[in-house]
Amino acid sequence: MSASDVPGRRDGTGSLARGWTTWRRWRKGRPFWGGLAAVVAGTEICALPLAPMKVMLEQGIAGIPSVLMGIVMIVMGLTAWFAPQYRSLAGILTVLIATAALVMSNLGGFLFGTLVGIVGGAMIFAWQPVTPDGPAA
Repeated sequence: MSASDVPGRRDGTGSLARGWTTWRRWRKGRPFWGGLAAVVAGTEICALPLAPMKVMLEQGIAGIPSVLMGIVMIVMGLTAWFAPQYRSLAGILTVLIATAALVMSNLGGFLFGTLVGIVGGAMIFAWQPVTPDGPAA
């Protein structure tokens, strides 16, 4: 049985191969890894204050900035994915919020959120789209 005998496959490419190629093209066309780092850091900073109700009541109003900073970092990571033209703004805001979280949010998610957020914001800011090479002049 050859590849041409398999139903739904012609010339050796299946829907899985097309899906993988489409995914790779989408991922390479934007600062994917920086956005992923920003989303992970924002989730970690946002999740720590969302403890059981007894702990939340003892923490008081101090947990609100943590949740807000985490949400903004998640939004900046998603902005890098779905609107890569705003990568400079998203990268700078991610680094600034991750740095502010160090002071305002449980040492920035016990230092993990701050470090991953700074690295992710730097990766978002540093990413450049690949320009196609034109004919040699």
